[in-house]
This record gives sequence, structure tokens and C-alpha cells, in this order.
Amino acid sequence: MPKNKPVISSVVGAVFIAVMLSAGCDKPRPRFVCSDGIGCINVAPGESVKIGVLQALSGNVAPLGLEQVRGIDLAIDKLHGKILDHAILLQTEDAGCTGEGGANAALKIIADPQTVAILGTTCSSEAATASKVMSDAGLTMISGNNSAPYLTAIAGKRAPNWQPGYFRTAPNEEASGKAAAKYAFYELGVRKAATIHDGDIYSRGLTDGFAQAFQKLGGEIVLSASVNKGDKEMQPVLTAVMNSGAQLLFFPLFQPEGNHILLQARKTPGFEKIILMSDGALIESSFIEAVKDEGKGLYFVGPSHPGGPDVDALIKDYEAKFNISPSASYFLNAFDSAGLLMHAIEKVAINEPDGTLHIGRLALRNALYATRGFKGVTGNITCDEFGDCAIPVFNILRLDDPAAGLEGLQSNVMFTYTYEK
Repeated sequence: MPKNKPVISSVVGAVFIAVMLSAGCDKPRPRFVCSDGIGCINVAPGESVKIGVLQALSGNVAPLGLEQVRGIDLAIDKLHGKILDHAILLQTEDAGCTGEGGANAALKIIADPQTVAILGTTCSSEAATASKVMSDAGLTMISGNNSAPYLTAIAGKRAPNWQPGYFRTAPNEEASGKAAAKYAFYELGVRKAATIHDGDIYSRGLTDGFAQAFQKLGGEIVLSASVNKGDKEMQPVLTAVMNSGAQLLFFPLFQPEGNHILLQARKTPGFEKIILMSDGALIESSFIEAVKDEGKGLYFVGPSHPGGPDVDALIKDYEAKFNISPSASYFLNAFDSAGLLMHAIEKVAINEPDGTLHIGRLALRNALYATRGFKGVTGNITCDEFGDCAIPVFNILRLDDPAAGLEGLQSNVMFTYTYEK
């Protein structure tokens, strides 16, 4: 027995050393300290990742807002409702397609300090105010529908309403006016044109872009007029267009003002000689259904409708989930806006072993600004320093067969314009 004691002592000693080494390896992890320039969102185990959704869900623009919401829902479905093992919780607010509505809705979203980011808005007028509220709060916002040049960049320079942390997967419509002007001047032979906007940054941005491009080509803007949102009687402004000698009227308006312009122009003697052109805000099923045959011959300038297997598959998912066909193609951009945001969150989030997430607000913005070649359903997405993430490709469409609906309109492409910086 005495001979075995040294062996036992050695074993006990080895075990003691192993325990001490193990204890040394099990030191507590350093407590997370946020070093992000504008703060962090901390999501505890079992808590949801909260995302705000700002869209126009009332009034005549509601169909466009609903398409955005549905595109976002489809993107969340693709992730099975989770990100980094945390449920995704959406807070949806109606921004009403007005500046005041955008600000008020954004204030409701940022009232929750756990909100990570915002998806929206539908209208550029909402975005002008909502993006200021969002940016001041240190958040990030991505829109799948805003397209006014004033929100990001004009002629390669920061636009008046640019805000840090604002992004969009819808193309900057600075190129839209150029596409419309080139087609009018070269293909339609127009030399005199009139424009009508409704005072907000979206429609004004489009008419300004059209006017600048048209005049640069050698055309003349014989009338630059405006109407107010809510106006129903358009005869005075239409009479002014008639008296101006315009060969073409460019009116990038939403419903119902766009409907009123078209329908009343059709009843005005002599207006049949004036070419009518609107924009993507009216490339929507409810507009075609409302104007019917009165819309024949109306031209539109709008973003090129993406296609391919991924788009076809997503449309099938849309129809299966909502039991209806899409009323506009912009849900695709909304799908990509949500996908892009979730990808950026996954990239920057610090994931603790217990499931706690730490999401740096500035890190999230920087990850989006650094986006290069993200594979979206609308194509590869690359964001620039102004927050523009979509390649501006615009089509000129003509409504020849209202009975063929939205699909018939989108397939009747007269001209395609790709913007090059």
C-alpha cells in the first residue's frame, strides 16, 4: 500500500492543476460597452427586433402604401419571421402621404427607444419630414417607393432634403424627367411643353427635371403650372395649357388629381391635339380601372419593371398569401428594402452567447452605405453616399388597351432610358 501513495498524490495533483486551469478559462466575459458613435440597441434574449413601418394607408394613395406593406411582409416571411433567432416585430403607422403625416407617424415610431430602424415611406412628401425625425433620433430608414430627387442627390450633389441614415431601393427620378424629355423631343417631335405639379417635392422634382432636360435639348416650356392636393376642378389650369400653345402636357400627379386632369382634358375641345404624359404614380391598377378607355393614348414614364425567375416566384408567393395579383410592381422594391435592412442588421449585430444582440446605430448606417452588389429581386443593389441604392432605368409606356390592365401597360414599352452618372 505505501508504494502506491506517490501515484495517488500525482493523480490528485494533476486533477487540482486541471481544475485551476479550467477555472482560469471560465473567466466571465467582459461586459459589453457600446462604442458606437450614435448609440446601440440592446435586444435581450427572447425579445423581438423592432422595426417601424411608415406607409400611406389612407386616401387615394393607399393602394401604393398597401403594396409596400405586402412587399415587406413577404420579405419577413422569407426569414420565417426571425432574425438572429429573435422574432421580428413590425410597428406600422399611417403617414397619409403628407409632410405632417410623415412627421407625426415617425414620432410614434421613435417613441419606442428599442426601434432598430424604419421601412418607409410611400410618398416623398412623407419622407421629407419623417427622414428628419428619423435621422435626428439616430435611426436608419429605407424606402421601397420614394423617388423624389430632393431626398438624396441632384446632379451628383447632396439634395436639399438629404438626411444621414436615409436610403431607398426605388430609383432616383432625377433620371425620369430626362427620359420623358428625350422621348418627347426626339420620338414625339415635341418642341413646346407644359407641366403641372401639385407643390410637393415629388411632383415638383419631376417637372423640374423634365423642364431642365427638355430645354437643354432645345425645347421650350411654355407653361409651368400647379394645382393643390384635393383640387377637383381642373378646367382653369387646362385652359391655361390650351392657351400656351403646348404640344405636350407632363403632369406627374397622384390619384385623384391625376385622374381629374386626364378625365377633364378628354372633355375639353381641342385638347385631343395635346399629348398627355404622366408618371409612375399612376402606373397602378386602380387608376386604369378608374379612367378606363379615357386613358387610351396616355404616356407614362416610370421605373423599368424587373423580370426573371425570382420576380415570377415572388409574384406567385404574393398571390398565394394575399389571394390577389399585385396592383403595382413597387412591392418588389419594398421586398428588397426589407431584405437589405435585415442583411445589414445581421452583418453588424454583436450576438452574445446567451442570445443578447447589440446593434450599433452608426454601424448599421455605415454597413448600408458600404453595400455593394447585394442580390435583390430587382437586381444587384449598390448604395452610394447619398443613400441611392437602385440603378435608374426608366421606361416610357403607353396605355393602348385598358382592358389588359397593369400587365398590358407595363409590357407596352415605347422607350427605355438608363441613367449614367
